[in-house]
Amino acid sequence: MKNIEINKEPIALYQLLKFEALVSSGGEAKGVIDNGQVLVNGEVETRRRKKIMTGDIIEFNNESFTIKIV
Repeated sequence: MKNIEINKEPIALYQLLKFEALVSSGGEAKGVIDNGQVLVNGEVETRRRKKIMTGDIIEFNNESFTIKIV
């Protein structure tokens, strides 16, 4: 599991995917979320603006990421 460090919380799920370069654009981030390809804390998440906080676990593209604040 990899760590993603954020400097303030909360952050919207689609922004997190985009800023961490897990997708190439905000539009692609919204698409993968809409299609149910992203899990937050083990549950499929389809809300683009889902607030992501420290300790959340994001799963996407067969990878897992833990959110930490710096």
